[in-house]
Amino acid sequence: MIIREIIWLEEIKEKCALKHNVTTDEVEGILHGRPRFNFVEKGVQPGEDVYLARGRTEAGRCLMIYFILKKGGEALIVSAREMTRRERRSYEKK
Repeated sequence: MIIREIIWLEEIKEKCALKHNVTTDEVEGILHGRPRFNFVEKGVQPGEDVYLARGRTEAGRCLMIYFILKKGGEALIVSAREMTRRERRSYEKK
């Protein structure tokens, strides 16, 4: 999957920063790198489904990023958070 552009809503930026302590730079670094993608669910709009990207930041944090993949290859960020211990173990096994 190729992400051509990342779309941020201001309230999502704030939520990620304040609630989850995740920066836009960390999210963008993972999405422009080599994350592992998983389909989550069908979107409300046809052809715009929800996906999960998992990856490691340059500082070594393991993050989970939920986004809507738009038709033009844009990713509309929905949420981003650090992986739990269990999620991190599963991610590192693969």
